[in-house]
Amino acid sequence: MSDDSIRLAHEAVDFLSSRFGLDRIDLALVLGSGWSAGADQLGERLGEIELGDVPGFSPPVVSGHGGVLRLIRTMPGKTAAVLTGRTHYYEGRGVAPVVHGVRTAAAWGAATLVLTNGCGSLNPAWGPGTVVLIRDHINLTGATPLQGASFVDMTDAYSQRLRDLAHTVRPELPEGVYVQFRGPQYETPAEVRMAGIIGGDLVGMSTTLETIAAREAGMEVLGLSLVTNAAAGLSASGLDHSEVLRAGRDAGPQLASLLAGIAGAL
Repeated sequence: MSDDSIRLAHEAVDFLSSRFGLDRIDLALVLGSGWSAGADQLGERLGEIELGDVPGFSPPVVSGHGGVLRLIRTMPGKTAAVLTGRTHYYEGRGVAPVVHGVRTAAAWGAATLVLTNGCGSLNPAWGPGTVVLIRDHINLTGATPLQGASFVDMTDAYSQRLRDLAHTVRPELPEGVYVQFRGPQYETPAEVRMAGIIGGDLVGMSTTLETIAAREAGMEVLGLSLVTNAAAGLSASGLDHSEVLRAGRDAGPQLASLLAGIAGAL
């Protein structure tokens, strides 16, 4: 992590601590495409602020992201920061803004991070509306948030303990490998076939860089993907972002229930 990244994360924490009178948080959740409605059942709302008003953050540019940082007290009494939006690598701002939310949460004391996204599925059994636990990932962006000789162990990138906990909330959750492409164009059918050959089950444009930054900071990570469509070449229809939004709306109640159960168990 560069000195500038450290400084900006602590600047954001100082701002948020002053704004909300809160010295530390316990966990953080990043709600990706289709997931924003899931924030409503997480617990008692302590306050919220537009992401663009916090140092180092920008308003989300993708439709389907909420654009606020909300503080929640979960049922076990823990304090969670919920980011209903993220910066994507394909926006062209570099890696540091993509992981700024993760680094801010870590600097604010969070030991656990829940990352969510909308994705395409390579598994015909996982249709739109299916939630899949991320077991592992493949980062095809060609980028990393690490600098210099930062040899971070990614063996347990997505915590087995947290996946076991998620299964106590919803035992039938499948697990898969998430492949991040750079985007913003959707993958070609040939790229999707490649993703399957190298071990992927899901394809998308987020999450892996944030996970690397979280592991660098020593956080435990739980990854949840909402299948919004069949990946390119696996369906008779083309791909459209409106399909992603529709899948999120249709799955809203189950996502809210799942996130509330997981947050209550953390």
